[in-house]
Amino acid sequence: MNDPVAPRRQPVMADVAARAGVSHQTVSRVLNSPMLVRPETRDRVLRSIAELGYRRNMSARALATNRSQLIGVVTPGVTLFGPSHATAAIQSAARAAGYASVTAAIEDATASPHDVLNFFLDLGVDGIIVVAPTVETADAALGLAGSLPVVMIAAALPAPGPLHLVTIDHHQGARDATAHLIGLGHEHIAHVAGPANWFDARARVEGWRAELLDAGLRVPDIVTGGWDASQGYSAGRRLLARHEVPTAVFAANDHLALGLMRAFAEARARIPDDIAVVGYDDVAGSDFYGPPLTTVRQPFAAVGTHAIETLVAVLAGEDPAPTSSRPELVVRASSGPHVPR
Repeated sequence: MNDPVAPRRQPVMADVAARAGVSHQTVSRVLNSPMLVRPETRDRVLRSIAELGYRRNMSARALATNRSQLIGVVTPGVTLFGPSHATAAIQSAARAAGYASVTAAIEDATASPHDVLNFFLDLGVDGIIVVAPTVETADAALGLAGSLPVVMIAAALPAPGPLHLVTIDHHQGARDATAHLIGLGHEHIAHVAGPANWFDARARVEGWRAELLDAGLRVPDIVTGGWDASQGYSAGRRLLARHEVPTAVFAANDHLALGLMRAFAEARARIPDDIAVVGYDDVAGSDFYGPPLTTVRQPFAAVGTHAIETLVAVLAGEDPAPTSSRPELVVRASSGPHVPR
């Protein structure tokens, strides 16, 4: 009778180190604080991990470090593009850094941050990241700080207090969008704004206004909007009814821009010949709008990485400075040179 085949030994960290030609400590650093390792070394270690099929024992690690390797993520309870993509980026960056994440939503202003905090404390999370696009969610983030390290993703705040801040520079993104239209010869540039309680919307208003003022151009009244295409459509009809119709519009997001474009098309206003349109977000499919939409792309992957790096630094006893990522202007066919009427 043949002897049973001996089970294959599971690779250990020392095997990974030997294969990658690095120390045991370097492998540990790649797994726990990858941002501290040179990219070429990190890639070599990760390749060795994949080739060997190494999997670390998270239970043993939690016992050894008194850390759960679990991060709480607080969201505002909406499915809008910005918050949902920021949350997904955090989850991806957390996995890459060796952390699992659990999400809790604060769905309205009446939700208690204490309930969320108790939920996370019961789970034993190491820290919390808050996606805080609104005033209400930022207030909740302040209520969470103290018991655990809290990193907040929001437009720049004047005094974040005990929170560690990671931002997208929406002010600069709006300036870039407005400067693009000014460079095309437009002098009457309207802005359809997002909700007033959203930090992102406020920053885009201020960036649009600042760029117009720096160019010596008149700042027209803000057009109230929201985040939905239907609100963009309504705003477009109101713009067309004005005594002086703008030659260009900067919309606070791409869905508003889509609604604007529908309203302009119904009025037989050509884009961009009669009215140029610029959006914000670069949502999936914006390059298939009619015409393809010029927009501002948000750097979600960088924000997720910065949030995790900041939290890891705080857990290590450091006091990291706030980080900010700049959006990218994506020029397409919806914006063109001003054509005198």
